[in-house]
Amino acid sequence: MTDISHVAGHTPAEEIKKIQDERLKEVSFVTKVMRRPELGALAGLILVTIFFIATADPSMFTLAGMMNILSPASQLGILAIAAALLMIGGEFDLSIGSMVAFSGLIFGSFLVLTGWPLLIAIAATFVVAALLGGLNGQLVIRTKLPSFIVTLAFLFILRGLSLVGLKWATGGSTQMRGIGDKAGEGLVREIFSGNALEGLFSWLAAHDIIAKFPNGTPTVTGVPVSIVWFVLFALVATWILLRTRAGNWIFASGGDANAARNSGVPVDRVKTSLFMLTACAATLVAILTVLDAGSTDSRRGFQKEFEAIIAAVIGGCLLTGGYGSAIGAFFGAIIFGMVSIGLTYTRFDSDWFQVFLGAMLLLAVLFNNFIRKKVTGER
Repeated sequence: MTDISHVAGHTPAEEIKKIQDERLKEVSFVTKVMRRPELGALAGLILVTIFFIATADPSMFTLAGMMNILSPASQLGILAIAAALLMIGGEFDLSIGSMVAFSGLIFGSFLVLTGWPLLIAIAATFVVAALLGGLNGQLVIRTKLPSFIVTLAFLFILRGLSLVGLKWATGGSTQMRGIGDKAGEGLVREIFSGNALEGLFSWLAAHDIIAKFPNGTPTVTGVPVSIVWFVLFALVATWILLRTRAGNWIFASGGDANAARNSGVPVDRVKTSLFMLTACAATLVAILTVLDAGSTDSRRGFQKEFEAIIAAVIGGCLLTGGYGSAIGAFFGAIIFGMVSIGLTYTRFDSDWFQVFLGAMLLLAVLFNNFIRKKVTGER
C-alpha cells in the first residue's frame, strides 16, 4: 500500500504536527471580540447613548434620570435574559408576558384571599409558575409541535385566566387591590420591593457626592430592587452559559439537538428546565411590580413577550438557536429602556419609539449576520 504522506512530501510525524499546529493556532484579539454575540448590542448601546447626549435634555444623564431608565429596563431585562437562554436552547416562549399577569393573580390571591405569609405566598407562586413552565416544555417535547405554537396558545390561555380569575376574586373588577397591605413589612418584602443601598446614598448625599434636596435628603434614595435582581440574574446566567456544563448543554441543545442527544446531552431535560426558567423569571417580575404597586391587574405584562424576544435578538441571539448571550440581552434591555424613556427627554414625539425599536431589531440582525458570516466565517 502506498504511503500518501510520503508521496505528498511529508512524513506521518510532520502531518500530525501540522494538524496539531492548526488546532493550536492563535486567534487574534479582534477576531475573538468579533465572535462575541453581544458585540452588536454593545455597539448599539454606544450609538444610542451618543444620540441622546446630542439631542436630549442633560437631566437624562443625571443619577435620577438613569434610575428612571434602568427601572423599566431591569424588569424587561429579567424577562429578556430568560428568553435569551431559551432561544439559545432552540425554543421560544410567547407566553412569558401573560405569565406575568397570571403570576400576579396567583400571588395576590395567596396573600389577599388565603391570608398566607408573604414568604409562603412567594414560594407557592414560584412553584405554580415552574409547573406551568414545565407543562409548556413537555407539550413541546412530546407533541413535537413548534414552541412558537404551543406558547402562543398559552399566551391567550393565561391572559384569559388572568382576566376571568381577577373578576371572580374581586367580584367583577379586573384589578386586585390591597396586596401591599397584606404583604406587611420586613426583610422578605425589602428583598422584593423598594430601594437597596439607601444608607450608602444618604452618606453620599451628606458628603455632597450626589445631588440632594435643600433639607439634605438625596434626590435618589437608593437603587430600585429590580435593578439589583437584573444585574445578579445577568451575572449568574452569563456564568452558567460560559463556565458550566449546563451552559454547554444549552448551546448544544439549540445548535443540533440530535447530535447533542447522541453525545449524551439530556436535551429534553435542558429544554424543560429552560421553559421553567422563563416562567419563573416572569413570576419574579410579577412579584417585584405587584409589591411596588400594591395591586395587580389583567393587563400586567402586556406584549412583554415580544419586547423580551426583541431585546434578546438585539443582544445577539439567533432565531435558529445555538448562539447568543445573556450579557447581550442585558444590553438589549438597557437599549430598550433608554429609547422608551429617553424620548421623553427630547423634542421627538414618543410615538417614534416603535419605529426606532423595529429599526434597531432589523439592524441588529443584519449586523450579527454580517459579523458571523464575513468576519468569523461561522454559520
